[in-house]
Amino acid sequence: MSVLVFPGQGSQYLNMAMDFNENFSVSREVFHEIEESCKLNVRKIISQNQQDSLNQTNYTQIAIFSASMVIYKTLLKQIGFEKIVPKIVLGHSLGEYSALVAANVLSLSDASKLIKIRGELMHSAIEPNTSGMAAIIGKSAKQIKEIIELNNLDLVIANDNSPMQVVVSGLINNISSSESIFKSNGIKKFIKLNVSAAFHSNYMLEAQETLNNEIDKMTFSQSNIFIISNYNALINDKKDKIVFSLKNQMANMVRWTESIKKLEETGFKEIIEIGPNKVLSGLISRITNNFDIKSVDKIMDLEKFK
Repeated sequence: MSVLVFPGQGSQYLNMAMDFNENFSVSREVFHEIEESCKLNVRKIISQNQQDSLNQTNYTQIAIFSASMVIYKTLLKQIGFEKIVPKIVLGHSLGEYSALVAANVLSLSDASKLIKIRGELMHSAIEPNTSGMAAIIGKSAKQIKEIIELNNLDLVIANDNSPMQVVVSGLINNISSSESIFKSNGIKKFIKLNVSAAFHSNYMLEAQETLNNEIDKMTFSQSNIFIISNYNALINDKKDKIVFSLKNQMANMVRWTESIKKLEETGFKEIIEIGPNKVLSGLISRITNNFDIKSVDKIMDLEKFK
């Protein structure tokens, strides 16, 4: 039995999952279903990246979700469910939607529609170039929170990615003015991220409310596969609690470090990261070394299961 993890925004790259599309009919079928569901040529975005669309949130999220689902469905077809047997699934931010599809809580079509809307809402949630995010390397979330509070910084922790990597959200001016304060407090790196808004913060509340109206229209199923939600880092298989956490995800912190520590308590040892790049494998290894992690990003990675 294994644990499946799915990446979020920032893992995208040109031509991701296109090797699967070129070699497997199931991959093309998955791309086709997603494109039909959200009325968008996702493969064109991924393979051509016209006007840098792959890095625009309104397209990035559906593109990453599509790549993750293509890889996942192809892995199942080629390797067989019995060789994977997921017991717990989780995903980083938008990756949680991929996890819900893998757990059969949400259909591929419904998740595609929600992710497309989610990306559009987050992209336009606040006036462009007024808010953003920054990654801070070298301090834990607890230490970053102390620095924010002691210096009265108008920022919030958006992602607790690992004990040494935290992402903050806020207005651009506040992010820029905070850099010197963080550096004077001993951080190693301060990296402004190429995102369109302050994700996982109060600036997403209105967008979150709009998305929740769409979530209410979708069908969620009960599953025997457990989910660890971003919102509270708790393990659940109860449909109502999973949906509640999903509804609160966009405007609240991604508790990735807590989620992995919670996962560690279960005793499971094998993690399979499914999706573009190997970002989560790196983060998880910085949190704990108690997992055997396999990443599936390209066709050659399928050999790991034979």
